[in-house]
Amino acid sequence: MSYHCPRLPSGLCLVAVVALIAGCSTNKQTNTARTATEQLLISNAVDQSLNKIDFMPLAGTSVFVEEKYIDCVDKGYVVGSVRHKLLQAGAFLAPKAEEADAVMELRSGAVGTDVTSSYLGIPGFTAPGMIGIPDIKIVTHDSQRAVAKIGIVVYGVKSKRELGEGGVTLARADDTNSFYFGVGPRQSGTLQYELKRSASVRPPQPVREIPIQVEIAQPSPPQAPPAQPGPSAKVKLSSSEKEKEITAPE
Repeated sequence: MSYHCPRLPSGLCLVAVVALIAGCSTNKQTNTARTATEQLLISNAVDQSLNKIDFMPLAGTSVFVEEKYIDCVDKGYVVGSVRHKLLQAGAFLAPKAEEADAVMELRSGAVGTDVTSSYLGIPGFTAPGMIGIPDIKIVTHDSQRAVAKIGIVVYGVKSKRELGEGGVTLARADDTNSFYFGVGPRQSGTLQYELKRSASVRPPQPVREIPIQVEIAQPSPPQAPPAQPGPSAKVKLSSSEKEKEITAPE
């Protein structure tokens, strides 16, 4: 008595073979809570606004940066950039207000972004008894803008009077993506200019921009204080004729 195994359909055999040799892979992609474009736009606007300020009058002055009046998401970047500008101008950063000659108070009027979209074409419509016609877009512009409005006032620690009138500086950065007949994007704006040059946009007056490469110099070794002359000592020498007295250093 013999047994015969049933033959499987060829299609089922092919599926079984593929199932044995097939593999799978996954690629997990995540995004930060804020896009890189948004963060770059805001930092670009902050850089432009601070480039409009002349910090040179504070050269040689010990300055304490008061940050309690600034309230924005990018507070750290604003405060750090102001401290950098002060150092570039030759000022000294004081850790406490009582140890400084002057206090610089910062405040934020606006540090954020907004988005606008526009297009040239035929808007969609739906006629009675007909299928809806979608928008026909010939040219589309999607723009994201960042605005940085920063106020600064400086006053003396002892006098409590303002050093200069202070003021408010305002700058805007933008990034625009344009599509022509659905083809694009064609990018333009101050952000693209910054990315191409790897530097902030130059304002009308000359400024010292923060370099795009970090360079740190080694502190000079402390110089030894000049030797102070010590007290002199008197030495007496005897001779047969007379006693001589001379002065010799120790």
